[in-house]
Amino acid sequence: MNRGRRAFIVTGALGAAALAAGGWLRFGASARVDALLGDDARGIVRAMVPAFLAGALPDDAQRTQAIREATDAVSVAVAGLPLEAQRELAQLFALLAFAPTRVAMTGLWSDWPHATTAEVDAVLVRWQTSRLSLLRSAYDGLHQLILAAWYGNPRAWAAIGYAGPPQLT
Repeated sequence: MNRGRRAFIVTGALGAAALAAGGWLRFGASARVDALLGDDARGIVRAMVPAFLAGALPDDAQRTQAIREATDAVSVAVAGLPLEAQRELAQLFALLAFAPTRVAMTGLWSDWPHATTAEVDAVLVRWQTSRLSLLRSAYDGLHQLILAAWYGNPRAWAAIGYAGPPQLT
């Protein structure tokens, strides 16, 4: 089989997969924005929190609680975003949860809850430096959401020397 014919077949197969995923997203995942941080999205955020917050999370028994609090705060922050931004995030989470697109976008063969922090960190580094603006945008948006969620939590303030908002009298 020559190289041009092989490329044509591969391109056709990838196009068919993209159309199938697009149809699934159009009629499935993005239809319910109110379920944005359902189980799949929460699992993705929980996997990303330790990678984005490396060194900022407690190393002790409070780590699991801190990750849960950050995930909950991301959910609250997303609820406050404009509807179009919520839809875009819903589509991103749907792509990341759907196994074929997760593998294509991240290289992760396992589901997010089973990925190690090192694996997730490697994905995020690739996204941050990707030549594809879609991946860089995904990185930037998730980075901002997760860091804002964490540093909006009074638990994180002492570590950065922030005494909290001023008391108005």
